Formats: sequence, structure tokens, C-alpha cells
Amino acid sequence: MSGLSPGKRAQVACILEATARKPGNVHRFADFDDLDHLDFLLAAAAVADPLDRAGVDGVGLAVQRAVEATRRVVATNANLGIVLLLAPMCAVPAGVDLAGGLPLVLETLTVDDARRVYRAIRLANPGGLGRAEDQDVADDPTVTLREAMALAADRDLVARQYVDGYRLVLGEGLPALRRHLDAGRPLEGAIVATAVEMLAAHPDSLIARKLGRDAADEASRRARRALDAGLTPDALASLDAWLRADGHRRNPGTTADLTAAVLFAALREGTIALPRPVGPAAWAGDPD
Repeated sequence: MSGLSPGKRAQVACILEATARKPGNVHRFADFDDLDHLDFLLAAAAVADPLDRAGVDGVGLAVQRAVEATRRVVATNANLGIVLLLAPMCAVPAGVDLAGGLPLVLETLTVDDARRVYRAIRLANPGGLGRAEDQDVADDPTVTLREAMALAADRDLVARQYVDGYRLVLGEGLPALRRHLDAGRPLEGAIVATAVEMLAAHPDSLIARKLGRDAADEASRRARRALDAGLTPDALASLDAWLRADGHRRNPGTTADLTAAVLFAALREGTIALPRPVGPAAWAGDPD
């Protein structure tokens, strides 16, 4: 386990996720018109202190304060999904593994946690949210945060993690990252491969909200093709080009959020070691 505090570990995870050249996402060589790489770095710095107190203040207040801090430095929603995933992870006590500690954190979530998270969601104003028949975020919740997440779990991968104890993050994403690192991929390549694997296996919630399930399913099929092709530069470029078409509306933002959670877990358990090795090859492989 790295010697970083939970909030600083969250900050590093966010920086790694935003910097890796994942298909369809913002990174240091690709920006969106309304959101760029610097926004993600500022957002990462903003959430460190609020998430550091998740174990003391509670998950809901940590989420609310993290989103408030983010909106003081970034004009648009840069990290709501990431914050929703990382707050319970940061609340797990030191010395307790995430697989054992997260269910305990999730079981103790309250209606007040839900209230504060609803406020955070309204402030972040994520794209494609729509309306829900029960416990809509425009209203005050009457159920616990975990119960509210359960109502959205069939259509939102972030909400599903609250219900099944982060099965996708800890049971799929983290083992995939370990496997790619063990195979000799540099860290950036392992992050990209892990994100593409998760996209191939799970249609992205953000794409589905904005464009419908058919578009999300097509993104997953194309991610699978890139995997089957061995994640060659040409395969990744083809996937990236398709995801970036249509005004970036195919951005697999939920997959990026899940990737940040995987990186937090990897930093916490020492799969990603700090201080990082010296030289560009440790990050991106042999320089061109």
C-alpha cells in the first residue's frame, strides 16, 4: 500500500486516468471543446481534501464537498462519476482491504448521504441525466444512498457498484490491470487496455444516456474488435476516431470513471508503486 492519504491517492488516480490516452476520452493530447486535460488536473487537485475526510465526514458529505470544490475551479462537470466511486473507497479504513471494507461502508449509508449526493448531482449537472419515476435527483430522497443507487443500477454502472460491492472495479478492472502490467505493458498501455476491456464487456452508461443503448452496444462491439486485433496502434486509432465522431457524444465517460476507481485500488494495494520509475518508457513504453 502506498503511503499516500486516501485523498492524495484519489488525486493521483485521477491524474493517471486523465493523462492516459484512452480511446474517446480527454487526455493530454486531445481535448473537448468544453472540457480539457487541464480541467481534469484541476478537478483532481480539488477533490483531494474532501475525499481525505470521507471516513470521518461520511460519503455523502465528502461527495458534496468534492463537487463543490471542483466547481470552484472547473466550469463544467469533470468528475461526478469519479467522486461517487472514490468516496466510499476513501472511507474504507487503512489496513482494511477494499473487498472486505467496501460492503461495510455501503451498508451504513444513510438518507442524509443520499440527500447530500443529490445536491452534488444537481450542482454537477451531468449530461443526459433525464428523469426517474422514483427518487429523482430533482427531489429530496426518502431512501438511503445505497437504496437510491439500487434504483439506477440497471442503467448506470456507477450506481451498480454501490449495489454489488464494486464487482466490476475489483473483480474485473483491477485483475485486468494487474494482468496487463504483468505482461510487460508500460503503465499507460495497461491503463488503456484495461479501459478498453471494460468498455468491451459493459456498454458505457454515459453513451447510453446520451445516444441510446444501441450506440452503447456498438461502442462495446468496436472495443471488442480492438481487443481481438491485439490493441495495435491502428486498432486503437480506429476505435478512438469512431468514439470522437459526432461531436464527442460517444465519449465513454463512465468507463473512464471506472478506470479511475481501478487505479485508486491499484495504488492502494501497491500494484502501481510510487515513487514511479524514472524515464518515459515506464509510462508510455519506448519513446518514438
